[in-house]
Amino acid sequence: MSTNELRSPTCPMAPPATSPRLPWPALLALSTAGFVTLMTEALPAGVLPAMSTDLGVSQSGAGQSVTLYAVGSITAAIPLTAATAGWPRKRLLLLAVGGFAAANAVTAVSGNYPLTMAARFAAGLVAGLLWALLAGYARSIVAPEQRGRAMAVAMSGSTVALSVGVPAGTLLAGAAGWRVAFGLMSVIALALVGWIAATVPAVPGRDDHDRLPVRKVLRIPGVAAVLGVTAAFVLAHNLLYTYVAALLEPLNLEGRTDTVLLVLGLSSLVSILGTGALIDRHLRTLTLAACGLLACATILVAAALLTSASWLIYGAAMLWGIGFGGAATLLQTAVADAAGTAADLAQSLLVTCWNLGIAAAAFAGGLLLDRTGPHSLPWSALALLALALTVTATARHHGFPTRR
Repeated sequence: MSTNELRSPTCPMAPPATSPRLPWPALLALSTAGFVTLMTEALPAGVLPAMSTDLGVSQSGAGQSVTLYAVGSITAAIPLTAATAGWPRKRLLLLAVGGFAAANAVTAVSGNYPLTMAARFAAGLVAGLLWALLAGYARSIVAPEQRGRAMAVAMSGSTVALSVGVPAGTLLAGAAGWRVAFGLMSVIALALVGWIAATVPAVPGRDDHDRLPVRKVLRIPGVAAVLGVTAAFVLAHNLLYTYVAALLEPLNLEGRTDTVLLVLGLSSLVSILGTGALIDRHLRTLTLAACGLLACATILVAAALLTSASWLIYGAAMLWGIGFGGAATLLQTAVADAAGTAADLAQSLLVTCWNLGIAAAAFAGGLLLDRTGPHSLPWSALALLALALTVTATARHHGFPTRR
């Protein structure tokens, strides 16, 4: 059923038309796809010490599992999104989720470092396609005035992954081994294939005449600004997140990684709830607040490392979660609004910038960690967040407009 069919006509004697109810089963299935994607991406951060020991490499070497995942996403997002633009969206979604099931299964059973890295790269390939697909899918199955809320629901799975999934995966890895955690993700992905098949409506691909080349999408006013903010924000976040266990070691909190991640994640849930309620009216304000809160969190992390005041880490984790929880929804909504009918390709560009930030953070963070120690990580993140704040504040006409 189309959006126009869902909205009832009005007449002088009839009450005002109301928006249809959100298609909750379908949106929650999309949200679970986001959960699987981010869990697959972020789980190494919570199990890095055990993973490195089991594979016989250093923590920075195991951290490259995050780099290769991101490189896979960067490689796939734009070309695969463009190549499959005409495919039925549901078929593409099912193939991507099935790819996660296979890649996580290989990661769970592999005892060979190169094979594990290859599986992580393959997972990144399907992640690049899936992230570009999710936002447009959620927006396409609801009325126009519900798009902000629909995206907030669809993207909430990534927040749940941060708030509950990664801490729970860390606990599970501690009790049963990190391989069990990846095996469970494979099982969840297989179950999700059935859920999507049963509940998510079919959406056609885009016709040839509706597709724009990448260079023209980049020239659309506001798109480049959103992409720049995305790259700086994600790089700053992942400089801290990928190496959170290393940041906690000087404070004698290496055994509390799961607790810190839980505080961050629960705060992220608060953020996504607020984002869903306010995004359709206050996108610009929320984006500025997200950058500012994450900057405050990095200052607290730096202060904790300088003063050995370990309790500051928990305050930092709370601010960090509130700032980061709704960021994906905010940035994807901003680039979709700016790009208009080129939203799918713009989303693939955003996914590429997002994963460039992840890859660069894992690589650069590993270098900083090995050469200068953990104290340099929060200051590097703070410089990037200052850049993100500046671009957001100046993009008041396009990208993050004062009036949407």
